[in-house]
Amino acid sequence: MQSLFRIAFGLAIFTITYNVIEGLVSTFFGYEDESLALFGFGVDSFIEVISGIGIVHMITRIWRNPESQRTRFETTALRITGIAFYLLVIGLSLTVIHNLWTGQQPETTFWGIVISTLSILVMWALYWSKRVVGRKLDSEAILADAECTMACISMSVVLLVSSVLYETLGIPYIDTIGAIGIIWYSWREGRECFEKARAGKTCCSCRSCGEKK
Repeated sequence: MQSLFRIAFGLAIFTITYNVIEGLVSTFFGYEDESLALFGFGVDSFIEVISGIGIVHMITRIWRNPESQRTRFETTALRITGIAFYLLVIGLSLTVIHNLWTGQQPETTFWGIVISTLSILVMWALYWSKRVVGRKLDSEAILADAECTMACISMSVVLLVSSVLYETLGIPYIDTIGAIGIIWYSWREGRECFEKARAGKTCCSCRSCGEKK
């Protein structure tokens, strides 16, 4: 049992570390290549770090006391995450309008292809690892965290598709459409963060998250 909690803790720490690196690389190349979808994806990675900190705290709490209730720290992390998602939605929406008005197109989406492909592979491995650990521990909270990782995979697929279509076919505004996809996911996750905060459920920003009381 203790070894499984150590694995769960390690997976959560790895998720945070990966998101920090992914955020730095994505925002850098998104800015350099003028790819709004990639830049928005990078900012989302930083927001996931905030959520990840709440997950680490949650796992540590359950590890020490499986019957414990969610703490104020986790609730605060959830609300901050929700606010950050909404700010991302506003910022990306304004930039989308600007790009449509000016006809702004990225120089290349090559790095969007590379980063999104790597993200899908890494997040898929994390998803299955978290599910295995969650099932063995019979932990709804850890299984919920796995489902949040699946939500990240969906966002990576949006970036991959838009990046491939632009890089190979040069479809106009496809990068902006990809950014709109990031906006939709960010709005949904932000909304669900506040719903979970009000409902007193586990610190996670996806629809299937919940922790048994």
